[in-house]
Amino acid sequence: MANEPWLEDDEQKAWRSYLLMWKLLETHVARHLQREFGLSASDFEILVNLSEAPTGRMRAFELGQATQWEKSRMSHHLTRMEKRGLIAKVACDARYPEIAITDQGLDAIRACAPAHAALIRELVVDTLGTDRLVALGEASDDVVTAVGKHLETTCPPAVRGE
Repeated sequence: MANEPWLEDDEQKAWRSYLLMWKLLETHVARHLQREFGLSASDFEILVNLSEAPTGRMRAFELGQATQWEKSRMSHHLTRMEKRGLIAKVACDARYPEIAITDQGLDAIRACAPAHAALIRELVVDTLGTDRLVALGEASDDVVTAVGKHLETTCPPAVRGE
């Protein structure tokens, strides 16, 4: 069966367990962000990246790389965030403006980050404990490396976006 593409029963069980865990966790955390702070998970992701940037600014393509979003999704979402005052598009020497976190955006991320971190600690860190959390991090790094290798070698150009 090793040459077959199908997963063994225990592999299928583990894969489906992972998918269920990820979907439940992602949905639950997103609901907390939305209902407690009025931010979508996407808003939070953009604000985290901008707040961690040394200048509080990034180019849209850099945000796209950090989030793995398509260009059109990024453009539409940044427009919505700009209308809400969370980010601003700032002219610079380059062809396209930089995306800057505003004071309102900083206030929003500062307000929700502690509660978000506490929720992740409760649901993931404390549940797994140190050893399993380290193992999860190492396994995640291995999968990220495997995806990178796949993109560089056997991944069809259309899937790579070429």
